[in-house]
Amino acid sequence: MITIKNESQIEKMRKAGALLHEVLGLVREAIEPGVTTHYLDQLTERLIRERGAIPSSKGYQGFPYSICASVDDQVVHGFPNKEKLRRGQLLSVDCTCILDGWQSDSAFSVVVGGGNEKNQQLVDVTERCFWLGAQQAVAGNHLGDIGYAVQTFAESHGYGVIRDLCGHGIGTEMHEDPNVPNFGRPHRGVVLQPGMTITIEPMISMGTWKVWQEDDGWTIITRDGSPCSHYEHTLLITDGEPEILSYPGMKVSEVLK
Repeated sequence: MITIKNESQIEKMRKAGALLHEVLGLVREAIEPGVTTHYLDQLTERLIRERGAIPSSKGYQGFPYSICASVDDQVVHGFPNKEKLRRGQLLSVDCTCILDGWQSDSAFSVVVGGGNEKNQQLVDVTERCFWLGAQQAVAGNHLGDIGYAVQTFAESHGYGVIRDLCGHGIGTEMHEDPNVPNFGRPHRGVVLQPGMTITIEPMISMGTWKVWQEDDGWTIITRDGSPCSHYEHTLLITDGEPEILSYPGMKVSEVLK
């Protein structure tokens, strides 16, 4: 069931989003060659708890960490570990927190230490896919409009759009209705309404869109071993352009102008 949030609920989601944005900004600053994803996981949990929130990924359906740390061909749900990151690797960090009963969800990808132009282009295109999708996330549009915007831009660069995973509704639960695919046809699917809160999260591969799951029961990787990038924010649907709850003050129109 899709829920429409009232103003007091939205304000709580704003606070959760602002907290997550601050935390992930600090985590991003800590990423460099030689750092381990285990360290980043511990850092994230400490920063979230210091601010009075809970890392809601930890323990979710048995997931044992506060972040998903996915490297190179890992699409999502990668387990943090003690292996040192190397320059040029593509790292995606996905994190969800809960504050005062309300969730926020966000992800970003970086090229560790730079030095890999192909990976950096993939990261840049993935972020652009998000903003183009968000541009379509207005009341009266359909979920298919979002997916179509993401898909056409990614595929225009020869990239694969992961189809087995998607964005989602969000509120008191991490995952709510509706699903928000990164592919689709215009004017198809659920009609967006003011007060809906969703995530848009393009997962874009340098090669195939096909994936499989590793033996840990969580980590999703590309079938052809190609790198994959992930970018995500929590959004509020309004009568105008959406409010990016996990990126306070950032306007879609500013990014795309």
